[in-house]
Amino acid sequence: MAFRGKEMMKRVLKKVGEKNLTPKAKQSLEKCLPKSKVVMGRAKRGLFAGKHIQFGNSVSEDGGNRTRRTWKPNVQDKRLFSYILDRHIRVKVTTHALRCIDKAGGIDEYLLKTPYQKMDTEVGLLWKAKIEKLYEELGTKEVVFFSPEDEAKFEQGFKDLRLAEREARKEVRKIMHVGMNKQDGQSSDEGAAKIEGEISHDSSKRLAPVSYVIAPDKLKVGEYISN
Repeated sequence: MAFRGKEMMKRVLKKVGEKNLTPKAKQSLEKCLPKSKVVMGRAKRGLFAGKHIQFGNSVSEDGGNRTRRTWKPNVQDKRLFSYILDRHIRVKVTTHALRCIDKAGGIDEYLLKTPYQKMDTEVGLLWKAKIEKLYEELGTKEVVFFSPEDEAKFEQGFKDLRLAEREARKEVRKIMHVGMNKQDGQSSDEGAAKIEGEISHDSSKRLAPVSYVIAPDKLKVGEYISN
């Protein structure tokens, strides 16, 4: 089992020091920290939305014998899209947390709307603080809105660029294919010429006309015999 709410508060006070904190700062810290009693160890790496391991007894039907058992939450590994980060986030979430995210309207809205007290995991606290900071920075920037006509022009421009890239790739493939065929043809012709030259060179050394060796009346015209 991982941290409890009180133990987490004790760790913060040890690092900072109780004397250095005013009562108001201490109250604000207590509001930010979760109040959950027991949290699973793997909950540090995901969003569980209050669903954690539960303990109880399984009772037999015949004798009523009780044996201790646990109920673990249904945890799924999902990719959730964040608009402020403009990319997918891979997080381990429970099915209850997925329903809460869908109800809120996305991972960003869920993290912004959920208070710190209900964020009972370290990953949730980290992502909540990060996204709040990004939205604060976004609020200070100037935003420009385009008309639907301009957006349609941009989309058409992107489509044209994609088509041009595809055509360029096709042309490059054609050129490479033609070059490979030419090289193969030249190499085959050169190889055949080399073989013919070697055969003629060897035959001139090893073979001789019959007329120089045996009487021509005993052999047919055009026959050769080795030396």
